[in-house]
Parts: sequence; structure tokens; C-alpha cells
Amino acid sequence: MEEKKLDLNSIVGFILIFGILMFMLWKNQPTPEELEAQEKAKQEQVVAEKKAKEKDASFVEAAEDFSAGSVSDSLKLIALKNKLGAFAYSAVNTSNEETLVESDLLALKFSNKGGYLSEVRLKEFVDFKGNPVYIVKDNNASFNINFGTTDSRILNTKDLIFAPTITKNGDVTVVSMKLKVSESKYLEYRYELKDGDYMMNFTIRSQGLSEVINASQEINLDWNLKTYRHAKSISYENRYTEMVYEYEDGKDNYLGQRELSDDTAEDVTYVAFKQHFFTSVLLSDEPIKIATLESRNLVQDEDIDTVYTKAFTAKMPLQLKGGELSQSMDWYYGPSDYKILNKYDRNLDEIVPLGWGIFGWINRYLFIPFFAFLSSFLPYGIAIIVMTISIKLIMSFVQYKQFLSQAKMKILKPELDEIREKYKDNKMKAQQETLALQTKAGASPMAGCLPALIQLPVFYALFQFFPSAFDLRQKSFLWAEDLSSYDTIAELPFKIPFYGDHVSLFPLLASIAIFFYMRLTTGQQMATQPQQEGMPDMGKMMKYMMYFSPIMMLFFFNNYASGLSLYYFISNLISIGIILVIKNFILDEDKIHAQIQENKKKPKKESRFQQKMKQMMEEAEKQKQMQQKRK
Repeated sequence: MEEKKLDLNSIVGFILIFGILMFMLWKNQPTPEELEAQEKAKQEQVVAEKKAKEKDASFVEAAEDFSAGSVSDSLKLIALKNKLGAFAYSAVNTSNEETLVESDLLALKFSNKGGYLSEVRLKEFVDFKGNPVYIVKDNNASFNINFGTTDSRILNTKDLIFAPTITKNGDVTVVSMKLKVSESKYLEYRYELKDGDYMMNFTIRSQGLSEVINASQEINLDWNLKTYRHAKSISYENRYTEMVYEYEDGKDNYLGQRELSDDTAEDVTYVAFKQHFFTSVLLSDEPIKIATLESRNLVQDEDIDTVYTKAFTAKMPLQLKGGELSQSMDWYYGPSDYKILNKYDRNLDEIVPLGWGIFGWINRYLFIPFFAFLSSFLPYGIAIIVMTISIKLIMSFVQYKQFLSQAKMKILKPELDEIREKYKDNKMKAQQETLALQTKAGASPMAGCLPALIQLPVFYALFQFFPSAFDLRQKSFLWAEDLSSYDTIAELPFKIPFYGDHVSLFPLLASIAIFFYMRLTTGQQMATQPQQEGMPDMGKMMKYMMYFSPIMMLFFFNNYASGLSLYYFISNLISIGIILVIKNFILDEDKIHAQIQENKKKPKKESRFQQKMKQMMEEAEKQKQMQQKRK
């Protein structure tokens, strides 16, 4: 192998490269002028940082003076902002102390930054985990008034520091939060809290700010709230969490049944952010001209232990009076209890969903007073049972009429079948003869439908009553720990779609009772319903419903209030008992048959409806005969 040696050419190359590098380093060395400029820049940077620190310290001191009301003129704050630029409001934001006030019902915290309620706790209630019930906590709510100034700026009260003052007069506590420009110039939030009352007087007013507030720009009140979860069933609670508002002299509406819903309402007197069993209401003595409202669903997955259920937003403009703000309002933070809300006589009972029209009337004037009377001396589960028995006994005459009509139709069925067979080629004639026979015998299918229609308002009213009954909240009965939520006898290791991950016993018992009730009533109806040519098989449809209804009940009510399932279980048990008594001890088919035969012999006066139907059938028959002759 040839040995490598370092030759002369390599040595010369290395020397040249080294020389070039040294020359480049010498050329890039700063000149004395450049070194002087760098030193000057360093000194200027040190001076700038020192001045910035002095500005921060001076503004923090000025902001503290402003919050204490020592600034003598509103222009000083504006000049301070002009002087310090972006530091102006950031320093104000560093102060976030809170003022604590309590009554016998409410524990409140007022944020000095923004002057609004930063925490509201209902002292008499706990959630399904035993934790205190908070309506407002940890920045889930905000309250802000934004307005323009005469020097073309926009101010938000939520970013400014208010000075608190607390005074007490007997059982009334007054909290005054003032955003001061001077002792005689300020914006004030005034709260008046009373013992034994969930309603607070709330006033927004300004003094001496007519020269500061720009009257040509809109002044907006923004109120936002994310509602906390308080109940065991997320889906059940979220179904009854909604925004309710009153507008245009007593009209009411609600938002919250969709993922995102919004509305604009005029002449609004109150806006309520309802959380099923608890609610926040902002009321105005004078109707607010227009309000922009929005509800957004926050529950994306019911399997996740969510904190919030819905997000509500209300934006309402405020009007200046003589260049100043003066708005008399009220806050309500408390239970969604019909009895409490109704006492205020401000239409707040509409917040509780008792149903519209006759359904709400039945709840307000019958079921609510009656249940309140029973629960005053009975355990709540027993009160539900007694109430159910009372309603079923009162409505038993309706079931009797319905079952009597079915019995008559059952007796007439052989004769009706003969008519249909005789006139099988002439359906119109068959209908005429059928109607005539039913009229003479005093038996009509409509007689069985009418009692069922009478029961519908009661059924629907009770369906609305139990989910809204605040008194049932956290009241136990037998194995149910809370009659306002579902009962659980077994936890499933998996989740069944539309059913859940648990087994509730009351819905299971109610479904079994419904099955046997429908088996009794459907069997009777199937015996009276004739199969008409070209029409669906009613017998098969009824048989299908007999199995489908209990299954639907089981799935639908597994996450509903156990108090409602208890009602349906007892109600169907009583219905089964009433039918058995009517069938075995009251109705005598031989007597009914004899009575029908007697009725056939007597001339029967037809009603106007029957006469009209007969005329229509006769006219239709004549038209048919004429068409056949033409052919």
C-alpha cells in the first residue's frame, strides 16, 4: 500500500484558507462609531424599562384611588388612559375582591370588579350528590352594561372596579356597588335583600354622567348564564331546563328544546333562566323595548359527567332618562316552585310548565291544591297513591260508560255481521242499516270514544304535574331515593340505547300493569270491531299496540321521575280492578240484551247529527243509483 504524505501544495492551501478567515473576521469587527451606538441603545433600553415600571406603579395607585372614589374628575381617568395606553384597563383587571352578604335563604358574593353577583348559593338545598346548590359560581355567569362615551370610547362595566357599601335596616340588607368618577358622579348597582325572600330589588342608576355617556349610542345590558347540573338524570333535567320570558302584556314563550335556538321579543317584562327545579329571573318594572335571546345546549354526551346543561344569553337595551340611567328591576334566585312563584303575582307561575289551556287550569286549581293538602299530613309517596286513587274513583263513571258501550256493541255484533253480509255488495246501504240498528238499540261506537276523550285532559295534566312538582324533589319512598328522579334497583355494565345503564323498578311495574290493562280492554274492543273489506285488520293492530305500549312505557320512563311512574303503576292497577268489578258484578249482558230488544221496539227520536248523517247517506245512495242507470 502506498504511504500518504503531506506535500507542499496541501500546506500552501491550508495557509491561504486560514489567511482568508482572519481577513473576514477583521473586516466584520465593529467600528468605534458602531460600538458607541450600541452602548447608547443599551442605556436607552434601561431607561425605557425603568419608565415602564414607574408607569405601572403609578397607574395601579391611580386605579386604587379610582376604586375608592378619590378621583376628582371623570376626565382624569380618560387622560390616564390616553397617557398609559394599553395598561389602562389591564391594571383595573388586577383587582378582583368580593363582597359577601347573606340572608336566611341566600348566600351571595358581589364582585367588586364589575359590581355584579359572582356567586349565589341557595342555603336550604343540596344537589343529588349532597353538595350545596349554586346557581352562580366560578364565572358561569356574567352581567355587563356597555356604553359609549362622549370621547368616542366604549366602556364595559364588567372590566371596571366598583366600590361596595353595605347597610342594614332591620331584615333588609342594602348593597350599593358604585363605579365612581367622584363622590357626586357615579354609576350604581343597588341591591336590596330581605330575609325570607328569594326576590331582591335591583336598581341601575347613574348620577352626573350625562356629560360622559354618549346618548346617541345604544346602551346594552348583557346577561349570560351557564346552568349547572343539579339532578341525577342529565337528560331528564336538561329536558326541563329552558329560557322563559314574558312579553307584550302577558304573553309568554320559551327557548331551549333545540341544540341552538334564538328569538327577539318586544316589551319584555322578565327573562328567566330556568334549571328545572331552580331558576334565575331578571324582572323589569318598565317593559324593556326589545330583547335578543339565545339558548344553547351544552350536553354533547349524556354518558359524560357534565358540569353544565345549557348556556343562556339575554341582550337588552337600556334607555336614558334626562341623560342618566334609571332602571328599576328585580332579581329572583330560588326554587322553581309554583307556590312560591305564584305569590309574587307577576305571572312568574308561567315559568313552571303545567301545560296550556285546560291542562294548566286543571293543575293550578285542582291537582296542586289537592296534592299540597295530602302532602301536608302524609308522606309524599303515600300522598301520590291517595291522589291517584281519588282521581280514578272520580273518573270511574267514565270507564263504566266506556265499558257499557263496548258491551252493547259486543251484543249487537251478530246482527251487525248479518247486515254486512246481506249488503256486502252495497256498502252505503250497509252503513245506513248499521246506523239505524245502533240508533234503535242505543249503542254507538262514539259512545265509547267520548269517555276516552274526557280522560285525556286529566292524563296530560298529570303528565305535566309530576315533573314540575318541586315538593317531590329528594323525597324518598320505598326503594326510590328521590321521587323527582328515577329509581335504581340495578346498575348495568353497559348502556342500552334509549333505555340507559340502569334498571328502574317503578317503570317496570307500570309497564306490566299497562300490559294487563290493555289485554282486558283490547280483548273487549277486538270482540266488537268488525273486519271490513279493504280496511286494515283492527284486531291485529290492537294486538300489536297491546305489546308495543308497555315496551314504549318501559323505555320512555326509565329516566323519568319515579313519582310519575308510581302514579301510572297505581293508576293502571286501579283501572284493572274497576274493569273487573264492572265486568263481573255490575254489567249483566242478558239484561243489556233484553234492554236492547226493548229499545228496538220503541220509536227512537234521532238527533240532528244522526238525521244529518242519514240524509247524507241517502243522497250518496241516490247519486250512486243514478250513475249506475247512466252506465
